[in-house]
Amino acid sequence: MEEIFTTKNVIIYLISINIIGFFIMWLDKQKARKGSWRIPEKTLFIITAIGGGIGTTTGMYVFRHKTKKLNFVIGFPFITILEIILGIYYLITK
Repeated sequence: MEEIFTTKNVIIYLISINIIGFFIMWLDKQKARKGSWRIPEKTLFIITAIGGGIGTTTGMYVFRHKTKKLNFVIGFPFITILEIILGIYYLITK
């Protein structure tokens, strides 16, 4: 059986989820401008927590979206840094 968690697959996943995170911040900003249905904040945090932190954080600042909400300004980078530290720890102890 072929290994699923290869370096190549992990890199493809991280690039993909960060593109999705960036796009979802843009989409939510567009919806906010139009006053239409919004993407739940919980969903934005889930995307961040499953590896999309660089994309969501970048999108937050590029689109100036959610930058006045402390939960996002602190939460997105905190989750991202924690994931990077855990990833490095995993690689070192592997």
